Amino acid sequence: MPYAAPHPCAHPGCRALTHERRCREHRRAERREHDRNRPSSAARGYGHEWRKASRQFLRENPLCAECLKLGRLRGAAVTDHIVPHKGDRALFWDRTNWQPLCGRCHSRKTAKEDGRWGSK
Repeated sequence: MPYAAPHPCAHPGCRALTHERRCREHRRAERREHDRNRPSSAARGYGHEWRKASRQFLRENPLCAECLKLGRLRGAAVTDHIVPHKGDRALFWDRTNWQPLCGRCHSRKTAKEDGRWGSK
């Protein structure tokens, strides 16, 4: 299947041709800006207490919930919030809102919910 013709980067003044909205240089700049403006993981609630609770949860629930639904046995690596808490502390700590996921399933779920780099 043929590719569409490249077009100029959407960044003002950039004449680089790309198949994306922005050229590689300006996509990187957008990610750096996003990261610079984002609060630290500890400020978002993922500090020592969360790490301790998450480790305990994964010891109690060692297999990926999504993989189990598909009949696969894969170890869980991440404690995921089923419903995104979006800063709600009660929902953040509600263990009934937690599920064990492998890295692949967690990445897939996060990308589906948030889009790339947290932008919809």
